Amino acid sequence: MLRLPSSWTWDFWLIRDESTYHLFFLKASRALHDPDRRHLRATIGHAISEDLRSWTEVADALVPSDAPAADDLAVWTGSVIRDDQGGWWMFYTGVARREHGLVQKILAATSTDLMTWHKRPGLVLEADARWYEKLDDDGWHEEAFRDPWVARTSTDGPWQMLITARDKDGAPDNRGVVGVATSSDLRSWQQQAPLTLPGAGFGHLEVLQAEVVNGRAVLIFSCPTAALSGERRARGQRGGIWYALTDGKQAFNIDEARRLTNETVYSGRLIQDPTTAWSLLAFRNLDESGAFVGELADPVRVAWSNDGARLELIDAPDDWLPQRQQR
Repeated sequence: MLRLPSSWTWDFWLIRDESTYHLFFLKASRALHDPDRRHLRATIGHAISEDLRSWTEVADALVPSDAPAADDLAVWTGSVIRDDQGGWWMFYTGVARREHGLVQKILAATSTDLMTWHKRPGLVLEADARWYEKLDDDGWHEEAFRDPWVARTSTDGPWQMLITARDKDGAPDNRGVVGVATSSDLRSWQQQAPLTLPGAGFGHLEVLQAEVVNGRAVLIFSCPTAALSGERRARGQRGGIWYALTDGKQAFNIDEARRLTNETVYSGRLIQDPTTAWSLLAFRNLDESGAFVGELADPVRVAWSNDGARLELIDAPDDWLPQRQQR
């Protein structure tokens, strides 16, 4: 567990270097008093652990740039990978003052040791209007293009970036898609049509992670009740951490996504613990009264059901379970 006395923490991403886990996370001062104000004050913190349970905070990784810049207001969720030369890359989200924080862009920083990061100001991706909704489309309250998840598609294949994005077409509450861009060198990226179709019942799919868990591909993402489509909410569905599987026809079948948790926790990440067993990490989002918490929870093991159809939590806290409803 990681609870900072001076800051709330929320979205996060991890990378393991030998025996050490590096946790990068969004943080904002508790002196703001109102946690809803945290998003436009966010910086990227850093902590390390050997067991995913006991964390030591180290120097922050990134803060907003001096204006004018694509990240001169706040820095948001990303991912870290190691390149072919052994260097580290962090792809992250930035929002700018000139756009009042409403337009999200993807930026990059590099490091030789995971501790000191240097931004690469020439690398900025923004939503391509050929496929993705822009702020001027008036379909949503922001231009969603964030939470880059970068990984190799195969051992020697191109790099693939999965992106929280919205399709340019469809009902405004139902345009959430998995955006995608590819690169051969991490420096130049080509956007493509989204991996998934709109109309799956989500306004957005946040904090994406594609993983292979014990031989089976799975996509994990988060979506709160407020960002579900009206149709899903009318059926009584609620938000939380979700997962989707492939159906053989498309990368991931978002229509058939299932909840792994309720909204007590959020921003789930799958990671192998020191024994190589798969676990879910998430931040504590809401308490029993519905108030924001803002701290990292301990990992919970995950496994496939006996028939292989469902990803399940093993010995999870009762208040995480999907059948437990929030206020």
